[in-house]
Amino acid sequence: MYFEEPAMFACTGYAATAADARLAPFSLDRRDPGPRDVRIDITHCGVCHSDIHTARSEWPGTLYPCVPGHEIVGRVAEVGAEVTKYKVGDQVGVGCMVDSCRECESCRAGLEQYCEPGARFTYNSPDIGGLSHTFGGYAQAVVVDQDFVLRIPEGLDLAAAAPLLCAGITTWSPLRHWGIGPGKRVGVVGLGGLGHMGVKLAVAMGAEVTLFTTSANKAEDGRRLGAHRVVISRDADAMKAEAGRFDFILDCVSAQHDINAYFALLRLDGALVQVGLPEKPIEVQMFSLVGKRRTFAGSLIGGIAETQEMLDFCGEHGITADIEMIAMDEINEAYERMIASDVKYRFVIDMATMPKAA
Repeated sequence: MYFEEPAMFACTGYAATAADARLAPFSLDRRDPGPRDVRIDITHCGVCHSDIHTARSEWPGTLYPCVPGHEIVGRVAEVGAEVTKYKVGDQVGVGCMVDSCRECESCRAGLEQYCEPGARFTYNSPDIGGLSHTFGGYAQAVVVDQDFVLRIPEGLDLAAAAPLLCAGITTWSPLRHWGIGPGKRVGVVGLGGLGHMGVKLAVAMGAEVTLFTTSANKAEDGRRLGAHRVVISRDADAMKAEAGRFDFILDCVSAQHDINAYFALLRLDGALVQVGLPEKPIEVQMFSLVGKRRTFAGSLIGGIAETQEMLDFCGEHGITADIEMIAMDEINEAYERMIASDVKYRFVIDMATMPKAA
């Protein structure tokens, strides 16, 4: 089938051109808004560990040049003739996806992240028509179909709301799916970009929340974020005392760790859901699961409707991420600090610092 290449406009971004290259200014083309498209002037973009994994080809299949960024917020600058959901000036966001097939069983159920042919992700996916690949939010602007644009509640600080588009929905989705609320005992493993959002959201949902951390110096911060209890997971006696206590554990750790130690903390029919992504396989002892009919599961971001639900919940409860703002030219140093866990708890790029031209 013949595909007509859309008209384009140029904008400046930051890109990696190879796995071992530093991110640097890059001129990229965006399509002009079509009838159902929204053009967004990006004001802020969160920095996710997935950005590092992709830019440095630590996950397979990176397409270069790579412009990362999927925690995008900004203001609507232009809308297509058929757009009904947004108008110029609206405060909006874009998360990890910019399209899906919309026809498969998952898409019809509002679970676009599990699109069977494959969702089109905000960066490193084939672009419309397969002529190029998608570029993410380390850029001045982005153009997205209105159905994959999200409304940011006006009461939320835009910069601090940016990480909700990935860290927020990644933790919200399993909490909602497993019915977390009053009367539930929830453990959150790890206090980083994901874990600090998991604590905030589970507390706001009414659960009793225990933070598990290897770092004793994070105990005070965990309580400040709302955790009712903090357990230092390096303390074998403290871990043993928690056996069989939890309905649900959200594991946000991306480093290698003994996951079986956490299975032992689950009650009968309890569930541990993994949202952190260690690079190497983790060994699971089956006896840790079968004795109490425990569940070990994974979860991937959330669908568009679910993400909007999360944003609205955060608007009602005044929940945003704890952030450190950086200038665009500080991104390479920010990557090294993230790897060293030297951030509380999410870097966000101020796009006003983006150079006008590459």
